[in-house]
Amino acid sequence: QVQLVESGGGLVQPGGSLRLSCVASGSIFAINTMGWYRQAPGKQRELVAAVTSGGIKNYGDSVKGRFTISRDNAKNTVHLQMNSLKPEDTAVYYCKLVDDFGDRTADYWGQGTQVIVSS
Repeated sequence: QVQLVESGGGLVQPGGSLRLSCVASGSIFAINTMGWYRQAPGKQRELVAAVTSGGIKNYGDSVKGRFTISRDNAKNTVHLQMNSLKPEDTAVYYCKLVDDFGDRTADYWGQGTQVIVSS
């Protein structure tokens, strides 16, 4: 089993920055993708950013140029640096890990951390 623990959410003013972190523990397969999704009230959960264990990154269109994802494979940690935050970035942010076994995948989710962008 895999556990994901997120940290770093909070309240920030528009234009401000926050850094989210997620630490994974347990039986983690070497080939995997770690990333962040978010869900605002009344909306579907959407991809924010993800990075593979090989370093390939993918961003949602709404955060390109403002958010940066990074990971430390040795520590099974992924970070999301969020700059130039906007009120529409307000959401619960969830960490996700996908183990890729080739013929199947296994998905794990964190509990979520709230981000509120408001003046």
